[in-house]
Order: sequence, then C-alpha cells, then structure tokens
Amino acid sequence: MSNPELRQRPRLAVIKFASCDGCQLSILNLEDDLLALGQALDIAYFPEASSAMNAGPYDIALVEGSITTAEDAHRILNVRQQAKVLITIGACATAGGIQALRNWGDIEAFKQAVYPRPDYIQSLSTSTPISEHVHVDFELWGCPIEKGQLLRVITDLVAGVQLHLPADSVCLECKRRGNVCVVVAKGMPCLGPVTRTGCGAICPAMGRDCYGCFGPSEGARKGPGLPPNTASLARHFHEGLHLIPVEVLRRFRGINGAVDPFRNESTVWENKG
Repeated sequence: MSNPELRQRPRLAVIKFASCDGCQLSILNLEDDLLALGQALDIAYFPEASSAMNAGPYDIALVEGSITTAEDAHRILNVRQQAKVLITIGACATAGGIQALRNWGDIEAFKQAVYPRPDYIQSLSTSTPISEHVHVDFELWGCPIEKGQLLRVITDLVAGVQLHLPADSVCLECKRRGNVCVVVAKGMPCLGPVTRTGCGAICPAMGRDCYGCFGPSEGARKGPGLPPNTASLARHFHEGLHLIPVEVLRRFRGINGAVDPFRNESTVWENKG
C-alpha cells in the first residue's frame, strides 16, 4: 500500500525532448536543496535521476528540449494533458535551441551529408519550442537554466506565491555587480543590452561578451513591455565595431536565434550580406 503522505505531496515530472540534458543536470546540481525538494514533492518521473518512472497525472511538469520529430509533436500533447502546470526549462524548450539552426537550412541535405542511411532518419525540417505546440504556463530561459531561479519558481508554486521571473537586460545585472562594460571598454559585440538577465551576468563578469543564452529581454514574445532594440545594437556592431553583415547575423542567430526579435534581426543582416 502506498504512503498517504506521499499522495498528498505535489507530483513532479521532469520530461525530456530534443536537448543536451544540461538543464536536467542543473536540477541535479541543486544538491542539498534537491533533497529538500524530494521531501516537499513527490518526484514521480525523472529518468535522469531515477529508474522509478511513475505515470501521470502530475501537478508540475518541467519540460526540457525542443520538438524535432513527429513523435515528439504527438508526445507533448499527452504531457500537456497530464500536467496541471507545465514549465519549459532552457533555450531548447523555450526557443528551439541551437538545433533550430536547421530552420534556415535543408534538413534533407544535412541527413545526406551526415548519415550513411538517411532514409532511417525520421526528423522534422524544423526545431520548435514547446509553446508552438501546447499552452505553456511558465518559461525558464537559459542555456542551461540557473538552478537558483528554478528553485525559487518551484518553491513559490508549492507555497502558492505568484511567480515573478526577471526580464530586465543583462546590462542591469552588470551594473549591480559593478562589471566594466565590455562594449565600451573592450569593443566587444556583447548581446547584454537585448538579453534578459537571470545568469548573473557571468560572461561580462569574466571579461567576455554575452552571447544571448537567456533569450531576448522583456516583451520579446509575450507579456507586458517593449521588445528589445536589436536594430540599434546591430547597427552599433556594424558601424561602431566594424562587424561585417554576416558577423552581425551570427551574433543574433545562435542559441536563441529562432525566437522572434533575434530571428528578425538576423534576417535583416542576411539580406544585407
């Protein structure tokens, strides 16, 4: 007979689609806090961590990865039906990930070049975020996600507190940390002005330029606020830092390159190339 206390705890599932597993590893990297979560939640399905895989329904489903096959497109519908709250975690699930570079290419040509029997490969021509297939309740950006942010989100959900996810730019985080601006001081093509914070401005703190792994800042896809001014930043890359059009394109067509503001800006510079 199952433990009645176990049934009363919210049931959590961690589900993978096309991804590198980095965001799931961020969950495991919670270490001692993961033990506390295990006491507050019934971790019912988490193949990365346990061979005990229990069927839904689930109170909370954390979904990593993008949709790249017809099977995945069908499976995510079932996940949505089984989950009261569905949270996408990481760039693959929220924006299609680095594998969305296929969206600008010829998938059949890729298969012919890579596989000796491409007819065995069943893959869609695009990599798309979860939100293009089902309703998503909350999105956690990042490549990978920031484990402290994930912990706060789960804690707030369990406590019934309204979630507040940061959507300011990395520049604000740099000011908080006292970082020297790498655009001004080093002439680096940093995406910090148009990228949402959440990472703690790790790259600028190390003297490196931000490459946009937390996606576009506030208003880029939905919710209040204005979209980031990618046009102004791209123009500075070209005119101020002397990047040629293809180099400007590559700055925006990266980990989150398929999300609207970055995709649209990269298209502008593709046409100039």
